[in-house]
Amino acid sequence: MKGFSIWHAFLLIGLLGLVMLFYQGLWGDPTALPPVIIEEAAAEVVAPDLYSGDEFRLSEHLGKVVVLNFWASWCLECKLEHKFLLAIQKRYENRPDFVMYGVNYQDKPHLAKAYLEEYGNNFAHVVDMKGKISIDYGVYGVPETFVIDKKGIIRHKQIGPILGDVYSNLLENVIDPLLNEPGLTS
Repeated sequence: MKGFSIWHAFLLIGLLGLVMLFYQGLWGDPTALPPVIIEEAAAEVVAPDLYSGDEFRLSEHLGKVVVLNFWASWCLECKLEHKFLLAIQKRYENRPDFVMYGVNYQDKPHLAKAYLEEYGNNFAHVVDMKGKISIDYGVYGVPETFVIDKKGIIRHKQIGPILGDVYSNLLENVIDPLLNEPGLTS
C-alpha cells in the first residue's frame, strides 16, 4: 500500500482501541469493574447529617460493622433497593455492633428529604454534596454499597442495587459472618 507508514499503523491501532473502549462502555457489564479497595482500610468519612447537620465521622464507629450505601433521589435503581435497605436496618437495629448510613450523593437536600419521606427511613444519612466521599471510595455511580468490618477494613462492595439474591447474599455471606467475628481488642 503506497503511502501507508508506521504512523498510520499506530493511528489505526489507537482508533481500534478507542472503538473497543466505546463498545465496552455501552454494552459491557458495569459490575465487572474490579473492586479495587476491597480488603483496604476504609477512608475516613467526615460529613454533615442530612437532617441535623451534625458532623458524622466514620472513625467513631470502629468496633462495629458499618454499611455505607451511596444513593440519590434522582436514582431509579436506588428506589428499587430502598425497601431492602430498610429491611437490613430493621434486621440489625438492636445490634450495638452494627450501624448503617446512607451517603446522599450530589443531591439537593430538600429532594433527598422528600425521597426519604416518600419511601421511608429508619437509618441515618449524610450529605456528599461535592462527591468527595464518593471519590475516596471509588464509587462509579449510585447505588453502591460498602460493608466495613469492625476493624475498619472494607470487606464488600456492591455495585448496583441490593435486591433479590444480592440481598440474601449480603445478609448471609457478608454481614452475618462479620457480625460474628470478634471485635477490636484493647
